[in-house]
Amino acid sequence: MQTDYAKICERMGRSQELSEFKRSTVIGCHLCNKSIHEISLLLNIPQSTVGGIITKSKQLGTMATKPRSERGQHMLKRTVCRRRKLSAESIVKDLQASCGLQISSTAVCRELHRMGFHG
Repeated sequence: MQTDYAKICERMGRSQELSEFKRSTVIGCHLCNKSIHEISLLLNIPQSTVGGIITKSKQLGTMATKPRSERGQHMLKRTVCRRRKLSAESIVKDLQASCGLQISSTAVCRELHRMGFHG
């Protein structure tokens, strides 16, 4: 038997996106005049997620998910913070080796400048 804490942790995993079917089911339940609380209990989804899906559906008219932000910007900032004296070309090689990103040295310089790194 699971504890309440285990049930909450199981429901609150943030690493997964909901499938198209679950999002459609949320919208279908909403159109059948079910409350957010009822939909949450029925589908075992947090109420905030259900509310977000309904709001997004109303505002944008779609249930499609946006692509997640690219990991490259975080990797770039982390690389520069650890080793500040690297050239743009060596940063490009580092990012290609670790993430498989295809990026030019000009784009690296532009992003670094946008992040507040100068010089």
